[in-house]
Amino acid sequence: MARLLALFPLNLVVFPGEKLNLHIFEPRYRQLVRDCIEEGITFGIPPYLNNSVGQLGTEVKLLEVEKVYPSGEMDIRTQGVGVFRIREFYRQAPNKLYAAGKIEDIQDDAVGDPVLQERISEQVRRLYDILGLRKLLLDLPTDYRIFDVAHHLGMSQTQEYQLLAATSELERQELVREHLDQTLPVLMETERLKDRARLNGHFKNLTPPNF
Repeated sequence: MARLLALFPLNLVVFPGEKLNLHIFEPRYRQLVRDCIEEGITFGIPPYLNNSVGQLGTEVKLLEVEKVYPSGEMDIRTQGVGVFRIREFYRQAPNKLYAAGKIEDIQDDAVGDPVLQERISEQVRRLYDILGLRKLLLDLPTDYRIFDVAHHLGMSQTQEYQLLAATSELERQELVREHLDQTLPVLMETERLKDRARLNGHFKNLTPPNF
């Protein structure tokens, strides 16, 4: 069923479950935060892609106002709740400064393929080793979802939007597996070339072939 949701378009993709800290400075969004506090409403963050507001977005809830500045600007903490599709976009909600949209919630199948998840976990381990991000992997729960690692896989904003559009964990697993299958060999070759470059100019202790 369609419902009206306040909207805060941003040039990024937010995933369900993600915690996002924002600095609020525009009057329209300061008004939005006040409404979240006073009326208990949530709001949606649709990505602003290719000079337009995306049809999909993530509903978020306000967790905390961390700081209020003398100017009225704020630092807030939020968390993603679920994915929605915008059916109608309004530049201003009724009697408000901020945008809104008539939206429909998108149902998600959270069950993935355990075998595919293990394969992805191994790929993520290799990726994080190359990038020096092993600590991020240690902090992951064993039953993590793709959304939990999506921002740390070197995906473009367009690819992240494709993950947001996927309606099942299995579909997201397939998208990430394909991305990592293409990305890892390139990164490994880059590291190999860097190692070779570091050896240039050094005396090499090599064993000649025996023939």
